[in-house]
Amino acid sequence: MTTLDTLLDWIEIDSVTGGEGDYGDALVARLEQLGFGAEKQTVEGDRFNVLARAKDPLVVFCTHLDTVPPWFGARREGKLIHGRGACDAKGPALAMIEAARRIVASGEERIGFLFTVGEETDGAGAQFANAHIQAPWTPRYTIVGEPTDNRFIKGGKGVFKCKLHAKGVAGHSSEPIGPSAIHELVGAIARMLGDEWGNHELFGRGTINFGEIEGGLAANVVAPSATANVLVRAVEAPSVLEQRLRKHLGDNVELELLKSYGPVAFETPAGADGPVVAFGTDAPFLSEWGQPLLYGPGSIKDAHTSHEKLDADSFDQAIADYERTALELIARVDAGAAKG
Repeated sequence: MTTLDTLLDWIEIDSVTGGEGDYGDALVARLEQLGFGAEKQTVEGDRFNVLARAKDPLVVFCTHLDTVPPWFGARREGKLIHGRGACDAKGPALAMIEAARRIVASGEERIGFLFTVGEETDGAGAQFANAHIQAPWTPRYTIVGEPTDNRFIKGGKGVFKCKLHAKGVAGHSSEPIGPSAIHELVGAIARMLGDEWGNHELFGRGTINFGEIEGGLAANVVAPSATANVLVRAVEAPSVLEQRLRKHLGDNVELELLKSYGPVAFETPAGADGPVVAFGTDAPFLSEWGQPLLYGPGSIKDAHTSHEKLDADSFDQAIADYERTALELIARVDAGAAKG
């Protein structure tokens, strides 16, 4: 069986968020087969992260177990592997494992893995791992795997996700009754769209999006309620964004915070100059796991789509890049210790 045959097998396992267990079991089996000590870290109920290591890790490879829905199976066309999770993130996971296998075979064993549940929704697995980290898990660097077109990313925008709830008074629209919840909500949205959402030297410009709006009963009824889901791609701290959003609400609109984290600056290898990205990762929740790097095979443009795929050449390059970078990072730690 080739390495990519294993990826095809893993894609065939449905691991949509909330149902990561069978895929987690497959990773544990693979890691133990390769001689890594693997363990299941219970997060909630029957959901678990997977941790594995050779010896005490200085560098950890990390990516997520879950995929977005809907699940669909694997197929191979020449050098292309198709299927849910091909690039987000079962391909990166397998490339990390293969790189680590080569690293250990070369004699370096200070390598570990963290595979998390829930990255596609609330980061529950990463947050749990961060809150419960203990010796011998004291890594200096964690390489986070996401589809980045084989580029080391220099920064990632944060996320501020909230829901606006507007209240009104229902009544016949021919009468001077109100306020209308929809009118109140639209006013708040207009004020927010007219504001600026930050501009950072590294992370660029922040943006705001109103992805869903609901409310009202009929065209001739003053709306008693309305809601809007809001997402800011953040280049500022969550507290700054919340304060700015709240000043635009008005008297009849309330803000419900759903999810927030600030932007992240990633470590990069010497000579690497990747872009800033706006998609989410587990990195903001792993503050206790050393300095983060972000890299992986495949393209974010294929992730979460019906045509998700991974090119075999991108996969092979990721193995080589993961191996080289992990060894460089370990050498950097050793050199710093020698100087100290």
